[in-house]
Amino acid sequence: MPESSGGESKLWYEAAFERGYLEVYPHRDLQAARSEVAGLVQRGLEGRVLDMGCGFGRHSLAMLELGLEVVGMDLSADLLGSSSRLEGGESLRGRLVRADFRAPPFQSASFDAVTMLFSSFGYFDDVGNRSVAAEVARLLKPGGSAIFDLMNPFRIRASLVPESRTERDGIVLHERRRLSGGGVRVQKQVDLVLSSGARSSWQEDVRMYEPEEFAALLGGVGLEVERTEGEFDGRPFDPEAPRQIVWARA
Repeated sequence: MPESSGGESKLWYEAAFERGYLEVYPHRDLQAARSEVAGLVQRGLEGRVLDMGCGFGRHSLAMLELGLEVVGMDLSADLLGSSSRLEGGESLRGRLVRADFRAPPFQSASFDAVTMLFSSFGYFDDVGNRSVAAEVARLLKPGGSAIFDLMNPFRIRASLVPESRTERDGIVLHERRRLSGGGVRVQKQVDLVLSSGARSSWQEDVRMYEPEEFAALLGGVGLEVERTEGEFDGRPFDPEAPRQIVWARA
């Protein structure tokens, strides 16, 4: 469990997604989100969508621009409050909700689709992750779609970089990575110095799923896998694919 500079104990996914996230990952921007969402819409994303793990709302805004009725949800108050930085971000006013993935504050069968993009599934232990999947299933209308963007465990295990250090525009990012749990979890120790001089450290810990295992997890909560893609462009999934994008139906 990481600590803030003031000594206050935080869970890693609280420390990792504070305001400094936008400085560390500037390439995760609206332009990229527009391209990614356009592909998802072309391949079937439609209707009223819950963007779980929306961060500062870049995918939510891209969905809204393409005519979807979207609600964004995230636990990070810092990131949700940064949506105004987006070009056109004011249109997200009233559409962003702060909540835990395991307790989304919406009625059952409220959405035509639920998205969890950029490895936002797998933050908890197996019981907690199953709870998140069950909530996704609960929120979907009959026949609704769930889109889970997961890490590709085959690629991660084959190409994990144990340590890296990045210096850019006054930011220093030191990351040390390892596999744990018999190779099913990726742990990353992050030490960050922002351009302001503020320092923070945390250890990320994300569960990876092979396709058959994830299909079984979803099946246990009433979701059926329709297909798995290897990238936002819709390419087929294989062991070397950059991503594991799972489309499932309620």
